[in-house]
Amino acid sequence: MLRWRGLESVPPGWGRCVVTVGVFDGVHRGHLQLISRAVELGRERGLPVVVVTFDPHPAEVVRPGTHPARLSTLDRRADLVARTGADVFCVLPFTEQLSRMEPAGFAHEVLVDRLHAAAVVVGSNFTFGHRATGDVAALGELGRRFGFTCEALDLIADSDPVEVTFSSTYIRSCIDAGAVRDAAHALGRWHRVDGVIVHGHKRGRDLGYPTANVSSAPYTAIPADGVYAGWFRIGDRRLMAAISVGTNPTFSGRVRTVEAYALDVDEDFYGHRVAVEFVARLRGQEHFDGIEPLIAQMGRDVQRCREILTATGDATGPDDVPGGAPPDVAG
Repeated sequence: MLRWRGLESVPPGWGRCVVTVGVFDGVHRGHLQLISRAVELGRERGLPVVVVTFDPHPAEVVRPGTHPARLSTLDRRADLVARTGADVFCVLPFTEQLSRMEPAGFAHEVLVDRLHAAAVVVGSNFTFGHRATGDVAALGELGRRFGFTCEALDLIADSDPVEVTFSSTYIRSCIDAGAVRDAAHALGRWHRVDGVIVHGHKRGRDLGYPTANVSSAPYTAIPADGVYAGWFRIGDRRLMAAISVGTNPTFSGRVRTVEAYALDVDEDFYGHRVAVEFVARLRGQEHFDGIEPLIAQMGRDVQRCREILTATGDATGPDDVPGGAPPDVAG
């Protein structure tokens, strides 16, 4: 898959193509539906498929300081899109100038003049142009004017146990609440936090459970404080892990951290790029009256993590959610 940044990256002589447009944060099941339809349409017409996304998130430019929590890094987004069969991952820098472009200008300059779109696939709630004044109906009308077709798909929804529409906003709310199983159901994979291992206070090693302190990029969607069962990824390795999110109240901590204890592994991961995937929430963060109760609870947490991950880890591929995914088990 080709990766372009900016419209100036479109090669000379680029022909017609099928385009799908969106932020695609998380590349969740709803996004995959749109991209898969674009790929299908591209194969039918014998045209390449371009997935257009934006960086930074449009909200940060339109309303500075309101950048939503990020479900996936840009590189992770590109990796996930590559698996769909799309031909190009095109990142448009979202600038104030782009935010002020009227719907007709966006359609003509971006979709027609630069990308030469023959067909555009979007979600039924798609908006574009200055102050989001363009919608699906407007895009369809512009398509008839400029010579491309427009196809809008309803977003995937689930009605068990209540009606919810899979969206990045919904997934962020699940993660913020610590409901990582619900987030995984909408994502189609475990929620993942990418980062670099940095030095911490090294208390975990003194307690018998050496943890790796994961430093992630700004705006990363971090689950609610608590202890989670999950996977620790480094290179091609996937290790069982007990993951702690919070401020370490037993030690009067104030800085919120993500720390992962890789089960049965005693290695120094400092400086390595890693990822942690959240499978199930065991409990909320607690304050313990002393070291011994804390160590005893950590032992129980590790055993519970082992049980959960053993039951789920071999059921499917590394990025898929098993059909029997465990519930979040925090009380």
